[in-house]
Amino acid sequence: MDNRYRVCLIGCGRMGATIDDEVRDRLKGDLFLPYSHAAAIAACGRVEFAGVCDPIAEKAGAARERYGARQSFTDYETMIREVQPDIVCIATRPSAHAPASIFAAEQGVRGIYCEKPLCNSMVEADAMLQALDTRGVKFNYGTQRRYVSLYRNLRAMTDAGDIGEVQAVIAHCGSSAAQWGHTHTADMLLFLSGDGEVEFLQGAAEIDDAAWEGDTLKQDAPIPMGYARFANGVHAYLVASGGYEFEVSGTGGKLRTLSNGIGYSWRRFDEHEQLQDASGPEVRLESGTLRGLEDLVRALDEDGDTQGNLRLACRSQEMIFGFTESHRRGGMRVPMPLANRELAIAPDNY
Repeated sequence: MDNRYRVCLIGCGRMGATIDDEVRDRLKGDLFLPYSHAAAIAACGRVEFAGVCDPIAEKAGAARERYGARQSFTDYETMIREVQPDIVCIATRPSAHAPASIFAAEQGVRGIYCEKPLCNSMVEADAMLQALDTRGVKFNYGTQRRYVSLYRNLRAMTDAGDIGEVQAVIAHCGSSAAQWGHTHTADMLLFLSGDGEVEFLQGAAEIDDAAWEGDTLKQDAPIPMGYARFANGVHAYLVASGGYEFEVSGTGGKLRTLSNGIGYSWRRFDEHEQLQDASGPEVRLESGTLRGLEDLVRALDEDGDTQGNLRLACRSQEMIFGFTESHRRGGMRVPMPLANRELAIAPDNY
């Protein structure tokens, strides 16, 4: 199909429009470009960049000029009503994600690509799911790793039994902020475990007790440790060791990403139960943001599902709240679904 979809961007800050300038200076960073939503929209041959929006007019204007968008706005409701886009990309601070997604769905937008974190509470997540599901809106989440060939290759290898029966997934992602960093971690634990349902969670966080205001945590606290038990029997661990590497361990071997996604290793048990290096298929480095947008376009073309749909996004977001709730209960198991839907992580700048 060769029809083009009108796309509008809400939020012209770092992930919306400027992070490309940072990423290109990282190790092999140029291979991950385009990185921002604006750059990905401009690079996608199947879409028309119809509009950008930011409450700071200068930011919206700069993004429009840099990436060739047709119009700029300071109010997203006005933009959506006037432009009537097919797809909306949302790259604002978290507090706007739920209301912007719901408004877009109510106005007939057919696809939404929303940055992480998904929202500030499961009340908001539930409202998003209700609004989008009832209208058949396609959705992808801004956890870019699940869209690129390196991580999808690891998932395909585990699904094919290349490391035997999967026993555990370990995220070596350090003690990162719950919402700002570990939303990526939770999504990869979910993805590499098979995207199944979570039975229960346990976790620890570095929370200042004074940061609680009722059920709202006014701090995006670091999480140095988390455990998830999936219904398929896989154990998933978030550990304080850094490097942003993910390991999948099975009865027949291990897969591990290297240096935040620039490669991977594959080791298999030999007849003596010793791990030996194996040679797997080569994978290219590529833009997760662009792949996520392309996947959304594909889903609209085919009226099919997306790779990072809203139900999966809600599931990984719920893991973050579950780790936090477990810490609040002194490390107790927290069964899923999370009973306390009101628990929120919402610092003042969110």
